[in-house]
Amino acid sequence: MVSGPVGTEDLAGVEEPGGPAPAASLEITPSREAQVGEQRVHRALPRRERRTVGAWCFIDHLGPTTVTEADRIGIGPHPHMGLQTVTWLVAGELLHRDSLGSEQLIRPGQLNLMSAGRGVAHAEEATAYRGDFQAVQLWVAQPERTRSGPPAFEHHAELPQAELDNAVATILVGELAGSVSPARRDTEHVGIDLVLQPGSAVVPLRSAFEHGLVVLEGAAGIDGNGVEPGHLAYLGLGRDELRLAVEVPTRALLVGGTPFESAVLMWWNFVARTRDEVTTAQQAWNSDDGRFGAVASTMDRIDAPGLPWAGPAGA
Repeated sequence: MVSGPVGTEDLAGVEEPGGPAPAASLEITPSREAQVGEQRVHRALPRRERRTVGAWCFIDHLGPTTVTEADRIGIGPHPHMGLQTVTWLVAGELLHRDSLGSEQLIRPGQLNLMSAGRGVAHAEEATAYRGDFQAVQLWVAQPERTRSGPPAFEHHAELPQAELDNAVATILVGELAGSVSPARRDTEHVGIDLVLQPGSAVVPLRSAFEHGLVVLEGAAGIDGNGVEPGHLAYLGLGRDELRLAVEVPTRALLVGGTPFESAVLMWWNFVARTRDEVTTAQQAWNSDDGRFGAVASTMDRIDAPGLPWAGPAGA
């Protein structure tokens, strides 16, 4: 689905690292509205105030909206490198196609995870589905040991769940309360979909992780502060549980992980370490030199824009 692009509006400076992960705390920051193809999305990460949460470096929330014949969801072939895309639907369906030859329909409760490594391209296409649509696209920065490796794709039709007081947790990635997702992990991180009923819910956390919460529907109270859709609640390090106060049915996404091993350079659909890496990738995609492969899609291929450090002419 909605996968990028990241621009300078999202970052304080293209090579400026994020701040250190603080001890257990609460920072609530607004998402930014961004344009991805024909869709408007709420971008919770990256933000000027918070670049990453563990290895999670990008969170876009699209919807709730309605898919009609005249207003469909999709984005044409585009490249990625150095990251994993994690696609999670709350309502609706999409068709994933990539340069590995994958063709996979995804529906609510299912997970698509694509590891870009040194480079891959994909498209997310509309189907014959018409009706309610809501989705989240997340990126995970790949560590040094895998970020230049081969690309891969996996689909998980079923995911484990954990029953909590007044909540059902679906484990997208990682582990919670003894339940472990089958999805690939290149770092120590976790992603949880929470369906919360009115009352109090306690979610167990790993104190070595920093965590963040994005509310998709409803509202949740944390430490006496309300968190509504369109905001990221950053929880810092050192918490062994998260207590949520809920007055109306609520859905939220919890992400976390050990602080990432290094600062990353994010530009457009690439996660890198240096400008040279991004420049090389941008030129490879725009020249169609074969690095990212080809996607068997009927949608138009999306060119990479000019580089902000390459002068008025771009690159």
